[in-house]
Amino acid sequence: MRIGELADATGVSRRLLRYYEDQGLLHPARLANGYREYTDADVTAVRHIRALLTAGVPTTTIAQLLPCVHDEEGRMVPSSCPTTIAKLRQEHSRITGAITRLRTAQQALDSILATALHRLGPVPADPAPPRA
Repeated sequence: MRIGELADATGVSRRLLRYYEDQGLLHPARLANGYREYTDADVTAVRHIRALLTAGVPTTTIAQLLPCVHDEEGRMVPSSCPTTIAKLRQEHSRITGAITRLRTAQQALDSILATALHRLGPVPADPAPPRA
């Protein structure tokens, strides 16, 4: 299948599919005319890439994990590659740390805002954002 067909099958733009190729996540065959040729396995790979991106995994790590996952009843399942669990745990720890830092920042901002509101007294609410 060509890139447009892969885009239609996965709901991912052609531009993003080219980016995935640039990142080493997809490896389409090239026809004599230079067109990319994708297979059904690429549809599955794009689903896995999207799932891992949604989980917050960066593309550099996805490139390492992608060969170590397969489909089982429509779900992405890690295979028994030696480093898969370690890499997933590392990403989990990285995201947990980011959440902790964001919560700390939120608490600091809450404190600053509470102090400001206490000193200024009642302040009118911000206007609602315009509707699209």
